[in-house]
Amino acid sequence: MGEHKGGCHCGNIRVVYRTGVAPAKAVVRACQCSFCRKHATRAVSDPAGSLAIAVGDESLLSRYRFALHAADFLICRQCGVYVAAFMADGDGGYATLMVNVLDDHAQYSRPPVAVEYGAEDEAGRRQRRRDKWTPATLKVTAR
Repeated sequence: MGEHKGGCHCGNIRVVYRTGVAPAKAVVRACQCSFCRKHATRAVSDPAGSLAIAVGDESLLSRYRFALHAADFLICRQCGVYVAAFMADGDGGYATLMVNVLDDHAQYSRPPVAVEYGAEDEAGRRQRRRDKWTPATLKVTAR
């Protein structure tokens, strides 16, 4: 299993993504919702992998929600980088990671596949995320 590290520009939000999928083989998605289009997202996830998201200063973390309010879009208030979408679920959660925050992002060389989820209801959206997104943790750490 490969380990990929990265984070926002200022370093307040750090990620460690573990996956068995080689970066050059990973399916990179470009969600077509208005938020993701404005951010030119390139997202990856691996249901068999893991994603650890660590936040140094919680006051610099923006949790943006829209539409069905079924996930937090994690954005650094200091440098403005959109890092991941995180859906809390029980004691953990699921996330999709923005490839561009990874230190080795250039290895994710496949063109993004456009995806559209606008027809999903909240239950369907949550289930798809449980099935397709990466099991994830979100922790605030001391800097």
